Amino acid sequence: METDTVDGPGARARGGPLRPFRRLVDGRPGDSGARIARRARLLVTVATGLANLGGALVVLLFTIVVPDPAGEVSERLHTINYLVFTAYVIAAVPVGLLLGERFFRRVRRLVERHGAPGRHERSLLLYGPLRLMSVHLTLWGIGTVGWVLINLPFSTVLAVKYGLTSLLGGLTTCTVVYLLAERLLRRAVTAALTAGMPRRTGLPGVVARSVLAWALGTAVPILGLMVLALGSFLIAEVTLRDFAVAVLALGGTALVVGLGVTYGAARAIADPVESVRLGLARVERGDLDVEVPVYDATEVGLLQAGFNHMAAGLREHARLQDLFGRQVGEDVARVALERGIDLGGELRQVAVVFVDIIGSTRLAADRPPTEVVKLLNDFFAVVVATIGEHGGWINKFEGDAALAVFGAPLDLDGTARRALAASRELAARLRREVPALRAAVGVSAGEAVAGHIGAEERFEYTVIGDPVNEAARLTDLAKGTEARVLAAGSLLEEAAVDEAGGEEAARWRLGEEVTLRGRTRPTRLASPR
Repeated sequence: METDTVDGPGARARGGPLRPFRRLVDGRPGDSGARIARRARLLVTVATGLANLGGALVVLLFTIVVPDPAGEVSERLHTINYLVFTAYVIAAVPVGLLLGERFFRRVRRLVERHGAPGRHERSLLLYGPLRLMSVHLTLWGIGTVGWVLINLPFSTVLAVKYGLTSLLGGLTTCTVVYLLAERLLRRAVTAALTAGMPRRTGLPGVVARSVLAWALGTAVPILGLMVLALGSFLIAEVTLRDFAVAVLALGGTALVVGLGVTYGAARAIADPVESVRLGLARVERGDLDVEVPVYDATEVGLLQAGFNHMAAGLREHARLQDLFGRQVGEDVARVALERGIDLGGELRQVAVVFVDIIGSTRLAADRPPTEVVKLLNDFFAVVVATIGEHGGWINKFEGDAALAVFGAPLDLDGTARRALAASRELAARLRREVPALRAAVGVSAGEAVAGHIGAEERFEYTVIGDPVNEAARLTDLAKGTEARVLAAGSLLEEAAVDEAGGEEAARWRLGEEVTLRGRTRPTRLASPR
């Protein structure tokens, strides 16, 4: 059974100003693997490049606004620092791009291939954001250490200033890179998780992401303020104006970066949860052909996978219930599910329609088996449809015959009227729609036992009683009549209790009395006019 996937990021489910951005990031549901890989490569490259450029500019800004120790920094040293900083950024960019290209070559091969990915290939994508983050951490770490070593011979305070500024900026930038890569690689990760969720990944979960958002949105800015305050103690010449400018720069940057990081971490949790919520809403509406993409290997991914398992179980339950209903009848299945199943039965007032093919033995001998099966299916399709339209159900198929019941297991008004109308219409439809077959119909009504018969291991719902036997005998007798439909005359009197039943009874005429085979009392015959 095909399932309709709920977009995890919610590109189509949610509107708002970010909808074009989500569409750009996630693409279309039918995109090929190559297109997904190209989009992920382009977006991650641009996003990480902008994140690092922004981080470098922030670090450069703080090296300017945070006061230097008086008398220890010459103009020449400033020039050297700026040249080294610029040169390192220029050199680090192609290195980062080269390492990223190696990663995306493997991603492209994985996404474009057919079949479920292996364990190694799956870990490649799941740990992709962490690996990209580690690459950038390495580059920022090298730059930080190099900057400290260059300034240490001239001024310890200056080396500490540049080192801490670069360290805090690098940590923030690399975390932003991780969050961006995780978001932009979702479509590719979905392909990696089609084979199932790994047991353990060690990836940051809900708690770790929340702590990470706190660390970057709160802890890092506060540490920056503490370093700034400590520097003001060590550098006696710091003016109030310089200190205020530094605090404003740090505070403004912290507000912007903190908001972005917190929003990214929150969306990393909220998006998959929202996809599950949308899926649940569809399940509540009765749409079970729904599935959410699993693009997270943490607790949130387990939630997504759990929803898919639940939906699959509901689909299987619905399929079994549908098969059960087709096998025993919808009303019987519904009653069994609601009340349980007990062997035994209850007395009920029912009407019974029995229909049997005339000359079925010769039919099987003269025609190929496949043609016989097709004719039988066409025949039973008309029987089921006609009986169902009048409120009855097929209790059983017996070779080339069918037994229909009105009034069990649920109460039904006008059972006699319904059975008479159904049998009359059934005979006409069979002549018209299945002309290759001839069938006879018998109708009876009365008190019968309806319930589950058999053993605990195997049972069936059936109706046993005189109306069933009488309907079968009437069917045998009807095979020799022109109309090929006979009913017990007592049904006409029973049906005529209301206006609709009276109209139906008027469409029948009473005939002679006949003692049917196996019975002691005579039966008054009735046939359509």
